[in-house]
Amino acid sequence: MKLKIIYFIPIAAFSLLGISGCEKQLNLVPTNEVTSDKVYSTFEGYQLSLAKVYGAYALTGNSGPAGAPDIPGVKDEGFSDFVRGVWNLQELPTDEAVVAWGDIGIQDFHNMNWSSSNGFIRIPYSRMFFQITLCNEFIRQASDGNVAKRGISPENVAKIKIYAQEARFLRAFQYWTAMDLFGQPAFATEANAIGGIPPPQTDSKALFDYIENELKELEVSLPVTAEYGRANARAAQALLARLYLNSKTYIGQERNTEAISYAKKVIDGGFSLLPNYRNLMLADNNTNPVEFIMTVNYDGVKTQSFGGTNFFVHASVGGDMKAVEYGVDGGWEGIRTTKNLPMLFPDTGISKPGISTIPFDNRAQFFRSNLKPNAPWQEISVPTKRQSLEISSLSSFFSGYAVTKYRNVKADGSIGNDPTRKFVDIDFPLFRLAEQHLIYAEAVLRGGSGGDRATALGYINALRQRAYGSDAGNITDADLTLDFILDERARELYWEGHRRTDLIRFDRFVEDSYKWPFKGGVAAGAGVDPKYKLYPLPSNELVSNPNLKQNPGY
Repeated sequence: MKLKIIYFIPIAAFSLLGISGCEKQLNLVPTNEVTSDKVYSTFEGYQLSLAKVYGAYALTGNSGPAGAPDIPGVKDEGFSDFVRGVWNLQELPTDEAVVAWGDIGIQDFHNMNWSSSNGFIRIPYSRMFFQITLCNEFIRQASDGNVAKRGISPENVAKIKIYAQEARFLRAFQYWTAMDLFGQPAFATEANAIGGIPPPQTDSKALFDYIENELKELEVSLPVTAEYGRANARAAQALLARLYLNSKTYIGQERNTEAISYAKKVIDGGFSLLPNYRNLMLADNNTNPVEFIMTVNYDGVKTQSFGGTNFFVHASVGGDMKAVEYGVDGGWEGIRTTKNLPMLFPDTGISKPGISTIPFDNRAQFFRSNLKPNAPWQEISVPTKRQSLEISSLSSFFSGYAVTKYRNVKADGSIGNDPTRKFVDIDFPLFRLAEQHLIYAEAVLRGGSGGDRATALGYINALRQRAYGSDAGNITDADLTLDFILDERARELYWEGHRRTDLIRFDRFVEDSYKWPFKGGVAAGAGVDPKYKLYPLPSNELVSNPNLKQNPGY
């Protein structure tokens, strides 16, 4: 059967092997109605289709930043970006982020009172399954039978087989994301025909087993190294480490021994910590990929979007901040943090420069008044619009420190590729080495075998030596506790989309034992219904797919 599933073909997508992630070229041009048989009739068609599979992580449609969206019915196409949509669900309900805007449903996240009709839940769910559908179709078309009938050379057939393994990884990653957020989503593979009966619902145990089995196979079938931005065996190992660390949340079973094993494989896999933490999220972070295991690539000229890291920079700039210092054309005055995050650092910026003798953690990147982006506590003029540590109003950008972790400037101080400064070049790491250090240490403390405290302590102190530029921030074995690890994960990984998952794993997300401003809609913070550990399946999905049963409590 001929299927109309790809109406826009990405061209000049990658250069190496026909697919160069370093160039970040994911330009898209429209075509007329195109069937799968036509798209996949040549080796070049497979290359271009794989580019779309990858491109769907960074782009929202097929016509620049807006105009031909992948996900229909979205008020602002930038909302439908994969990274932005998942970030909203992972960060806004936590102590790490609040948003000032009044879009319908957006304030429900920090107040922790969302429902199945919330559009900001529907959009990322739709994005995940759009991308799963792309992966399924690519894998289907890459089957031996389909490739054989198209007269493709043996050399290129071998390449297509590798491409199919990459698509399998991208699908497994999407299913991990769906399991983490929704627990028991719909489930379909290349065996499910597009346009056929609605897909069945899975459950967390079945989905966990599927993801685990896929990743173990991919650890072998994917190359150990791959071009920057593309899936490889180390990415599969990194996701396995993350999967096992959270297995008690997903399936009620501790798998810390496996978490240690896979984190160690990645740590020993040839990566190293970037010497300067503040260069991790700059416009030229693709030129120093020593720490990044896999990224979503953004380019201010070639992959223009109002989501992703473009959202992180623009939405966190406002008030007294000078947009040009962050490499953008202006601020959207939206996202900032609660006091809980800056207070995890030795100096929250409250003490005056020159008075505090506390060693400085360079991971602390916040704006509280008119501050230099490279020296966040150094006050350089009398502010006119001061960011407050305390949050008195969720809807005021000035309630809460601004976060300056993402900046569209290069290490040499020059601005990113887009001369208008409207779009940024910062790549977003799906996995980086520092997380594996933290996974290893936590899994050891949780009783996993195959690791030891001395090695765990060394991995943590490697992060802290980078942060402090010396051993001034090193901890001792007595300091190495689970509470410390949770705080250290916040210091190292804040605004990278981990916090909700971390708080759930530590029993501090819905519980009353740990609070932050306006948690549960209460100024001082309050515990909420345990049902909020999972998001509801979107109401429109329940209507369109009778196989789905809603998560408990919704």
